[in-house]
Amino acid sequence: MSIAISGSMREALADTLATSLEGPLPQATERRISGVVRLPGKVTSVLGVRRAGKTTFVHQLRRERLAAGVARALVPYVNFEDERLAEIEASQLGFLIEEFGRRVPDASAQGAVLWCFDEIQTVRGWERFVRRLLDMPGNEVVVTGSSAALLSREIGTALRGRGWAVPLFPFGFAEALANQGSDPPRDAGGLAPAARNRMEHDFLRWLEIGGFPEAQRLDAGSRRQLLRDYVDVAMLRDVVERHEVSNVTGLRWLVRHLLGSAGSPFSVEKFHRALKSQGIAISRDTLHQLLAHLDDCFLVRTVWMEADSERQRMVNPRKVYPVDMGLIALFDRTGRANLGHALETAVLVELERRRCEVTYVRTAEGHEVDFLAREPGGAMHLIQVAADASEPGTAARELRALAEAGRRFTQARRWLLTLTRDAAPAEVPDDVTVWPAYQWMLAGLDTD
Repeated sequence: MSIAISGSMREALADTLATSLEGPLPQATERRISGVVRLPGKVTSVLGVRRAGKTTFVHQLRRERLAAGVARALVPYVNFEDERLAEIEASQLGFLIEEFGRRVPDASAQGAVLWCFDEIQTVRGWERFVRRLLDMPGNEVVVTGSSAALLSREIGTALRGRGWAVPLFPFGFAEALANQGSDPPRDAGGLAPAARNRMEHDFLRWLEIGGFPEAQRLDAGSRRQLLRDYVDVAMLRDVVERHEVSNVTGLRWLVRHLLGSAGSPFSVEKFHRALKSQGIAISRDTLHQLLAHLDDCFLVRTVWMEADSERQRMVNPRKVYPVDMGLIALFDRTGRANLGHALETAVLVELERRRCEVTYVRTAEGHEVDFLAREPGGAMHLIQVAADASEPGTAARELRALAEAGRRFTQARRWLLTLTRDAAPAEVPDDVTVWPAYQWMLAGLDTD
């Protein structure tokens, strides 16, 4: 049965497919992904905030296939943000299979085909087409998207549990070093003094500029404009348009507050009262929805308090962080950089990069530990983040909270992460490991 599709759409799809099957693949800094990327019979869903590098990661997967000896024709790629495909319908996607069969008639004899679809969630009903591809022998599928809920919901229903989510964030510290042409050491604790000074300089710079790939080599003014554009596009495309949001003023106030107050407790009730005092009309339910949308599109990351019941979790404030440290200075109302907030944000995103489940802990004595991280394998870590814990009063406060939380979570390792080696306390208990944060990031979670 022929597919109902206009001549212009046929031409656009055919041209997109043909271009993807020939010519060199784009080169970029290799991304370091924690855990398994692909599982047989499942759709790999690469999820993350816009401009984090999802497209270049897909090309990395394609290059890896070519390096393994797979034929160039077996790694087709389609970007559905191509303006020529703006009006495409799910029923027309089957034309890609037909056109591929005409261009590569002996594909089944050459090996498995890795289909790569960028921002495919723009096509309503796309998941049925992907399921059909998966049901055909010899096909693997990678999709990308900037909406966690949208892709997970569709994959969980129409694809019947055949999805495998791979989170992708802006550059981690190791990736930022690689992007500069440096070879990140695994044992940063053994560096000579000069090399350590250079490492700490690079780490401070990364905390300032953030990890968005396009921002790495820009001057400060251009970088700020670029990051503001990122935020505006995320708000417009991933919140206003996708969820048909009408209260754009309230959304902008919320974004400015959240991105400029990294790691601070956030209460919808308090923020609603603040907006009301400014004469901005918005309901509490709308604020809850907007926060969920911002988390869904990865612009912010939400950390709930560790609790024994859902009710206890819901009645306590959340802590909200930007997805990247570079966004903090754009909206920080104090007008000065806050290294503590940037460091805490960087640690959270690194934990999510490693696919940890993350909460924060409030002890029975009323003190707080920044993060309780649970690894996919079950290991637990109590993590306190302090830019400078060398002052005795600060050290006592941070270590006291770790000790209190440790009595509740007896199996958890206890870590104190500081900005530099010189920022560590003079004395620490035997059951607490102190790391310069850059050393911890380069070493990984599997360290004693």
